[in-house]
Amino acid sequence: MERPLTFVLLFEILLNATSLFSHANMRLPVGIDRWTRLFVVTPDMHRVHHSVIPRETDSNFGFNLPWWDRLFCTYRAQPRDGHDLMIIGLREFRELDKLGLRQLLLLPFISNPTRKPS
Repeated sequence: MERPLTFVLLFEILLNATSLFSHANMRLPVGIDRWTRLFVVTPDMHRVHHSVIPRETDSNFGFNLPWWDRLFCTYRAQPRDGHDLMIIGLREFRELDKLGLRQLLLLPFISNPTRKPS
């Protein structure tokens, strides 16, 4: 195997591993989370980005390296209401009839998916 291909493969493995980790539905002990988020985005850190509160949605964009959010002042340590009371997801997609497999697969092809039918 050529070296450049080895590096690309290693990069993809690390990138996907950090993405899976940051999107995991898990909690680390507070002390471990505090230290881990200095080097990699933790699930609690990234979860804030999925909040319905715009100020929180517009933060913690990274899913692998935490330094970008600190550099661009988009880092938010905790959600306003705490992780247990935080509401995640888009308000427009809370109805069960919009969450079926067919509807989700068609979503990218709809010009304005948040528009209410008239």
